[in-house]
Amino acid sequence: MINRSAENETDRRLFLKSAGVAGLGVVGAGALGGLATAPAQAAGVSDGAVLNFALNLEYLEAEFYSYAAFGRGLDDKLTSGKGKKGGVKGGRQVSFATPAIRKYAEEIATDELDHVSFLRKALGGAKVARPAINIQESFTAAATAAGLIQPGQTFDPYANEDNFLLAAYIFEDVGVTAYKGAAPLISNKTYLEAAAGILAVEAYHAGIVRTSLYAKGLQDAAKAISKARDSLDGKSTRDQGIGSAAGKANLVPADKNGIAYSRTPGQVLNVVYLNPKSVTKGGFFPRGVNGAVNKSA
Repeated sequence: MINRSAENETDRRLFLKSAGVAGLGVVGAGALGGLATAPAQAAGVSDGAVLNFALNLEYLEAEFYSYAAFGRGLDDKLTSGKGKKGGVKGGRQVSFATPAIRKYAEEIATDELDHVSFLRKALGGAKVARPAINIQESFTAAATAAGLIQPGQTFDPYANEDNFLLAAYIFEDVGVTAYKGAAPLISNKTYLEAAAGILAVEAYHAGIVRTSLYAKGLQDAAKAISKARDSLDGKSTRDQGIGSAAGKANLVPADKNGIAYSRTPGQVLNVVYLNPKSVTKGGFFPRGVNGAVNKSA
């Protein structure tokens, strides 16, 4: 399992150290050493590749929220790594009308920045660079596809707090389904626990955004975005709106067993590439994501 957790021996050691399992003692360390020399499993994608896929998504969320809350993007030292490093198009601080929503944005932005820092440290030399990110035209394309605006119009996610919440809604629900869908692909328990922790935080974020949208009466707009996401990631219905003004609230999107839905990495890329076909770039990632997992379903 350790052998599948990063792309080389140095990266494995860095992860064990940063994850707090370096001091396992003589017996534990010996067992890990035996595993490290075993042949890598040929089948499936490595755990490191899965977390690098997640890091691409965290780059996108961190840039979006950091600009909205603080008026600036990631520090340059948090953007290096393997693959082609890209810039960020768009982004500015939101003039929030509601103090509570501004505080929500600041807290979520800080969490997303922490996710980027953690994953980069855990992956060590295997980490991917921040790819090119578009948080300008991509939102207009998404809003047009959802029917929120007419062709030729522009959707600015930073124009006001309502637009910000609708834009955040696109990301947060996708993030929850992405981490849940990636869980079966992760073999190493330390990695899995870390991913579960990030999933829990993304679910908290999604709950904040969904509740805020419902309180503002933006159920119809949220439903339109939900339908657009569903049209991108295949035939199955994995998305739910936040309820209707006349009916009951639906702040927790779950199946009949009260379990959150999953998306495969490929289906997640369908959404963020804004393309229902199998492609390697588009939408929020105009040149694609970095790493081994980069093609939509």
